[in-house]
Amino acid sequence: MKNSIAIDINADMGESFGRWVLGNDAALMPHVTSANIACGFHAGDPHIMRECVRLAKLHGVGVGAHVGFLDLMGFGRRRIDLTPAQLRDHVIYQVGALMGFALAEGVRVEHVKPHSALYKLCMENADYAEALASALKELDSNLILVSSGEIAEWAASRVGLQYVGEGFIDLEYDEAGAYVPEWPKRSWPPQQVAERALILARERTITLRNGSRVAIRADSTCIHGDADNAAEIAQAVRARLAQNDIEVVPLRRILERRA
Repeated sequence: MKNSIAIDINADMGESFGRWVLGNDAALMPHVTSANIACGFHAGDPHIMRECVRLAKLHGVGVGAHVGFLDLMGFGRRRIDLTPAQLRDHVIYQVGALMGFALAEGVRVEHVKPHSALYKLCMENADYAEALASALKELDSNLILVSSGEIAEWAASRVGLQYVGEGFIDLEYDEAGAYVPEWPKRSWPPQQVAERALILARERTITLRNGSRVAIRADSTCIHGDADNAAEIAQAVRARLAQNDIEVVPLRRILERRA
């Protein structure tokens, strides 16, 4: 029903590289609705990308590109000095690679989400946010940008791109309302994260580190796949939302409900 509460659950995944394994994509995939797949710059490799696309197709999960700075050693957490034009081309390169695997597997790339340092940059700087949005528009005007903050949303609107805001349920937010990155990612108690997901879905608010709540424009919530218990967290989140009659739907359905 259109008037019921609905939310998308996205997850960052495909972050292994060669023989180095991070996360459990096969265990996590069945519990999410949108997969943000690393594209080889901050994590991932061609084989991992294809396997994640196959898993997403198997479970009916929306395929998305998780784009970042070219920083395998730093896992994309270090800001690299690029011009907006260079950033645009780096994004096109990464999304285009995932589009190739999606085409080979008979699906399409539905969305794009920036990663870590690039995510922060595009929340803070309008020129870079617009470069990111413009890159997606060049590739496919139907792509959905997933991010957070007024600047990223403005950039998507400026170039005529669809946008879905997200909130983090397995990260803290500081007193200024900014999310606090974790490296390495700690394992949150699944039921605590499930409760945070329920609050976000019902109220569209996030809880700050000091216990207060602030409103957030979010129709999606993220679970980080590099947590040791990411699959257990996702399963607990899905169960808690279902128990409270909240629909979990992919990003494309979120946009259809807005229409």
